[in-house]
Amino acid sequence: MKTLNALGFAGVLACAMAVTLHGQDRRLATGADVLARMHDKYGRKWFPTLTFTQKTTRRTPSGTMTEQTWYESLQWNPAGGARLRIDTGSLADGNGSISTADSTWIVRAGKLTRTDTTGNPFIPLIENVYLQPMAVTLKQLEPLQVDMSRVVDVSWEGRPAWAVGAMSASDTTSPQFWIDKDRLVLVRMLLRFAPTRPLFDIHLDNFVATGGGWLATKVAMLSGGVPQQIEEYSGWKTNVKLDRKLFDPATWATATHWAAPR
Repeated sequence: MKTLNALGFAGVLACAMAVTLHGQDRRLATGADVLARMHDKYGRKWFPTLTFTQKTTRRTPSGTMTEQTWYESLQWNPAGGARLRIDTGSLADGNGSISTADSTWIVRAGKLTRTDTTGNPFIPLIENVYLQPMAVTLKQLEPLQVDMSRVVDVSWEGRPAWAVGAMSASDTTSPQFWIDKDRLVLVRMLLRFAPTRPLFDIHLDNFVATGGGWLATKVAMLSGGVPQQIEEYSGWKTNVKLDRKLFDPATWATATHWAAPR
């Protein structure tokens, strides 16, 4: 009787686990389900500010590689989401950009020269998703043209992940983003920065835990398997106080910059 009871209990437990796992599969049937997992895991504990120095290696049209130091600043704002400021080269030159998820302001010599109606595609998935309502994140991802109805189990750097937008684990042509199942962070994207540009394969690696979340400290952007831009971060800081004027093109040159000599 004890053996039968044990077998009976084991059967009930197995059925219960099967139902639970089946329910989990249903909840992760779409990209929206994956984003919800990301949002819920960190419960608004994700860092609201970030700064780092970036070694940027870029391929020129002639095929040679050039290096430049960039300074990046990110600040979350409940009214509109995160803004990312990138100072390209020496701060004294006054060159760079400010981006949100849907807009970009180009600055040259400290002055606004152009405004684009396209934003930085990373912002919704590396920052906004953890801090804002799901519906807003879904709206911000629409320009990427990722089919949010498709989710495929994949592996990245030996870790299980979901590929949102992929038709299969071998699909390398559909716009898609990959999310690490455990850490629930972006690890890969395949997308076009413009309709006429080739598909880029973007790898986010060398993660460090910081500020209640995670930061990829190396980003590689490849096209046709060839590296076009490599980003290597150093000196990162999270949850730091930043001058709000840093993120306004009108006060680009007068804002207090964290990387400027004191």
